Amino acid sequence: MKLMVKIGLMCLLGAAVLLAGCGGKTKSTQSSPDKLKVFATVYPVYDFAKQVGGDRIELVMLMPPGAEPHDWEPTPQDIIKLKSAQLVLYHGAGLEPVDKLLSKDVLATVKAVEVSKGITLLASQEDHGHADEADDHHHDQDEKTEHHAHESETDPHVWLDPVNAQQEVKTIAAALSEVDPANADYYQQNAERFIQELAQLDNDYQATLAKAARRDIITSHIAFGYLAKRYNLELIGIMGLAPDSEPTPDKMAKVVDFCRTHQVKYIFFETLVSPKLAETIAKETGAGLLVLNPLENLTAEEMKQGKDYLSVMRENLANLAKALQ
Repeated sequence: MKLMVKIGLMCLLGAAVLLAGCGGKTKSTQSSPDKLKVFATVYPVYDFAKQVGGDRIELVMLMPPGAEPHDWEPTPQDIIKLKSAQLVLYHGAGLEPVDKLLSKDVLATVKAVEVSKGITLLASQEDHGHADEADDHHHDQDEKTEHHAHESETDPHVWLDPVNAQQEVKTIAAALSEVDPANADYYQQNAERFIQELAQLDNDYQATLAKAARRDIITSHIAFGYLAKRYNLELIGIMGLAPDSEPTPDKMAKVVDFCRTHQVKYIFFETLVSPKLAETIAKETGAGLLVLNPLENLTAEEMKQGKDYLSVMRENLANLAKALQ
């Protein structure tokens, strides 16, 4: 009899624990529907949305950490996930392959917003740098015209200019406020705070680079056109807009010659692509190597360290100041 009573008590206790556990799970899943579910395609959009949306949104970045956006394609699982979103933020300007994501069949009633919309885009600077100009004067003008007409690609790296970044933050705040008007004041306040931080970043770039003795920067690929234009720098890319494009031997020779002639101290490389070409130029010219991060994405380790747009842009500024002194 005592044994049966003990067994009965143990069953009741187990049932109580099980019910408590189920109750806990229900409670944890109930907080999610209260938040606006937002998908961001690439890192700059993700980080800006995180700053504006704060704890009122459930934010997902489609591109995995460490991936290169020029090579990234959304998976079938990504496309399925989008149906659960209320807002999709994509950068646009030709950066990511959004055609698969923006079809009516995929989005249905989900709102999609192009974050770079309204910003004046720069044409690709490929083959327009000093390294090419040094040897191009002998080319026939008609040949130049034909080449540049063919070179019609635009530069998508808008966010590397902190002033453009401010406009993108405003676009994100407007999108969040439209989809979730109950929290519009919260989004606008967060956007204003972050815009002030971006304005301070711009001021720091202006003050630091105005004192630079040099103006030429040699980079792995031509991702820094907006930054160079904003701060009156001259950009020379070893590769084109796509970081996996291979330069011709003639282009490599021109860059090496330019670096030697102008006594370039540092060659910039990136964290997400192979540094081999930058290393080759550095070895040929005796220059050093420094990172200039285009912030197309961060690695999982960088995210774990708490790095973000502002911190990486300040690292970039420190390296620019060192290279241009």
